Amino acid sequence: MRRLLPEPADLDEAALVDAYRVPDGRHLRVNFIASLDGAVAVEGRSGGLGSPGDRRVFNLLRALTDVVLVGHGTASGEGYGPVSADSAVGRLRTSLGRPAAVPIAVVSNRASLDPTSPLVTDAIAPTILVTCASSDGGRREALAAAGVVVLVCGDDEVDLPLALDRLAALGHEQVLCEGGPTLFRDALAAGVVDELDLSIAPALVGDEHRLVSGLPGVVRLELRQLLEEDGMLFGRYGVALPGAR
Repeated sequence: MRRLLPEPADLDEAALVDAYRVPDGRHLRVNFIASLDGAVAVEGRSGGLGSPGDRRVFNLLRALTDVVLVGHGTASGEGYGPVSADSAVGRLRTSLGRPAAVPIAVVSNRASLDPTSPLVTDAIAPTILVTCASSDGGRREALAAAGVVVLVCGDDEVDLPLALDRLAALGHEQVLCEGGPTLFRDALAAGVVDELDLSIAPALVGDEHRLVSGLPGVVRLELRQLLEEDGMLFGRYGVALPGAR
């Protein structure tokens, strides 16, 4: 992989790790892959846009984070499971001096997480449910009984700033959000996104499932880094929003 900006250079694995590190403290980065026309999936799955380089970046961002934040629809549609110690991410985390397991925090206004799913039953680091008070209390109790850490944040819908406060209180200051588009939009609207890490696939898909839609206004981004491998571009963008952390 080679860096185009800010200073051109070829990157080995150690340099790639350094390219994606962030300073200590609270930080929310969002990771997406999209086609040149903004589609985030091919036949409903993001993997149709991927490449070996994108997979390396995906694994690296998971290795560097304290917790993975994801909407229930994306977790279900993409077949999310727990991160095991012998997985590529687990081994990379161990090599970086971090615990092998990384918790998955699922956002669902309805507490829709299935207590019998592998995310719950096979989790090494307990899975976290981020929900709101209007969700079904019986579901929340069943998930808590199954070992899920249930965070009630907000009344009728998830209050994302409060959710990040609650995650930080659990020791999860650096958060990696993997979407989907609705959660990304809500996080932008709430002013809590620090960084967008966007892999841009050299493809045109023509799909209606876009990176983001329905924003209350224009969001300005600052390109901080640009990498390239086999025609795939990997950008790191700082997010500037009024009222952002």
